[in-house]
Amino acid sequence: MRLTVALALLVCGAAPSALAEERGSRARVSANGLYSVRSVDVGVGKCRLEMLKESGPLWSADVCVGTVDDLYFASNDGEKVWVLYPLVEKGKPLPSKKRTKGQSLAWARVMVAAQFDRTGQKLQERRLTELMTTKQLSEVRQMAHHLKWLEGTLGIPGRGPRLTDAGVVEFEPVGVKTQRLTF
Repeated sequence: MRLTVALALLVCGAAPSALAEERGSRARVSANGLYSVRSVDVGVGKCRLEMLKESGPLWSADVCVGTVDDLYFASNDGEKVWVLYPLVEKGKPLPSKKRTKGQSLAWARVMVAAQFDRTGQKLQERRLTELMTTKQLSEVRQMAHHLKWLEGTLGIPGRGPRLTDAGVVEFEPVGVKTQRLTF
């Protein structure tokens, strides 16, 4: 009897730890409904970007392009992925002796979106300063070391990021009109 209980405890104790090692993001479906994309955290510093179709995996790349909390969008051909980073670390000032007028905005010169191909190669990126004017940057929620900039996420009211029927990623930075990312 004790052996049975011990084995049951061992099995129950081992199963949650095995499941805890691999953590995946929410799978998001392409506009045509054929593909879905997700990121999987498989351990410390190890990630996998997966493109799936209904019959199973289409491709995967052993690369960390974001966290499981970031937002992933699949193209209609299943070859490209846009990643939106709703919580980003503040930028750091460029090392220089002279202080320039634009240096005070170093915190906002951070990448907030990036497009990747099936190998995990970055094809293009968008920085916060490309999406917002200097006046609009005052709407960004600044924390000690991070920024919250995207409506509909992380407790910021508004419409969340979405993939349109035309296969365009639409989102609203705080205080700004709708922005669009095309594949």
